[in-house]
Order: sequence, then C-alpha cells, then structure tokens
Amino acid sequence: MDDEAMIARRRGAMTGGTPPGRSRGRLADEVYDTLLGQLMSLRIEPGSRVTIDVLARELGVSQTPIRDALNRMEAEGLVVRVPHAGYRIPPQITRHRFEDMLELRLLLEPAAARKAAERASSKQVAGLRRMLEEMAELEGGDGPMAYGAFGLRDAAFHDLVALSAENQVIREALARLHTHVHLFRLLHDTQVTHLAMAEHEEVLAAIAARDPDAAAYAMRRHILLSGERFRRLFDEAKGADGMAVKA
Repeated sequence: MDDEAMIARRRGAMTGGTPPGRSRGRLADEVYDTLLGQLMSLRIEPGSRVTIDVLARELGVSQTPIRDALNRMEAEGLVVRVPHAGYRIPPQITRHRFEDMLELRLLLEPAAARKAAERASSKQVAGLRRMLEEMAELEGGDGPMAYGAFGLRDAAFHDLVALSAENQVIREALARLHTHVHLFRLLHDTQVTHLAMAEHEEVLAAIAARDPDAAAYAMRRHILLSGERFRRLFDEAKGADGMAVKA
C-alpha cells in the first residue's frame, strides 16, 4: 500500500465491522483504524480495559486481526498490555508531555509546510483540498464519533503536508507522536473544529500559491493557536484542583 492510499484509508477509518473475505493484513489494518477512531471519539475511555474476545465479538471478526492491531497499537504506545488481563487504554497526556509535543511540532511542521509549498504535486494539493472538504462536512457534527472522525481527518491533513514536503524523517517523527490522537482525546468541543478549519484553509492557500514563507507562518500560527486551545484544559484542571484544596 502506497503512502497516499494509506492516507485515504485513514480518512475512512470510522467504520464499524469488517466485511468478510479480506486478507489478514487488511483486516488488521481495518481493525486498527476502527480502534483508533474509537480512541479519538472517547468511545473507549482513558484508563479503561479492553480484551481481545470482547472486541472480536463487537467487530464481528476473529481474534487474530484484533491481536495484530493491538500489538501494533502497543508498539506505538496507544495501548498498554496488562499481563493475563488484556490491554488498558493509557490515561490522558500530562501537561509536561503536551508542552514537549507542542515544542517539537513547532520545530518540524512549519518546516514541512515550507517544503510542501515548494514540492507538493498538483495531485497532493488537490488531496489536501479534498480533506478540507470532508472536514467541513463533519465540522460541528453531533456526538463524539463525528468529532473523532474530524480528528482523524485533521491528522491525515497534517500527514499529507509532511508527505508533500518529501522529508520522510519529519513525517515519521510526527507520526510517532500521535499528536492528534492525544489532543482530540482531551476535549470534545465543536469550537475546536471550527477554528481549526479556518487555520487549515490558510495553510492550504499558501501551499497552493507556492509561497513557502506564508505556508510556514500559517502552520506555525495554527500550531500555536491550537496549543492555546488545548492548554486551557490543563489550566482549568489546575484551577479546579486548587479550589478543591482550599475548600
């Protein structure tokens, strides 16, 4: 499967069961995408326990692709294996981890956007535009599943920017962060989708115009503004803890 096919598969990752007649690898990929969507939408809650047999019944597949998908998610830090008890969903990221992720994104993603403005093919620019159209259809959608689907497409948009930059090292580093999985698990707020859409439009416009400086600036601005939106969650949580102590 090539890179753009993989991105396209991610865009459709919120489906439920898996049709019969698929290869083991394809089944595992589809199970992985489904579980990722459930993580993003908080259908699987942080700290909760998941077991292979329960997931197999829920998704209507054998245990083998479930096991393959969970092994992959364990290697990526998205689930934790509990001896003799299945798997556990890790807790939300800490404030320190969040700030570290933000710092790394500010180093990598504006550089990727700059290179994308120089190197993106017409097909890739069109792909970015299609992603934004799909995100617009989900913008402000009701329920956590719609919000999770928006988050997956948000991740795919950033991934295609990195792919268009033709720097595989940057792309792999960003993928290992699983930034969008962690951030969208923090908050279910439709305002986030509305604000992110306008910022993505600015990034795409600069890439399509072949303006490297504008693309880097738009991406940096988007990451900073996104950071402020999610940072307030930690500030609010800290304030609530302080009030509880005083009480």
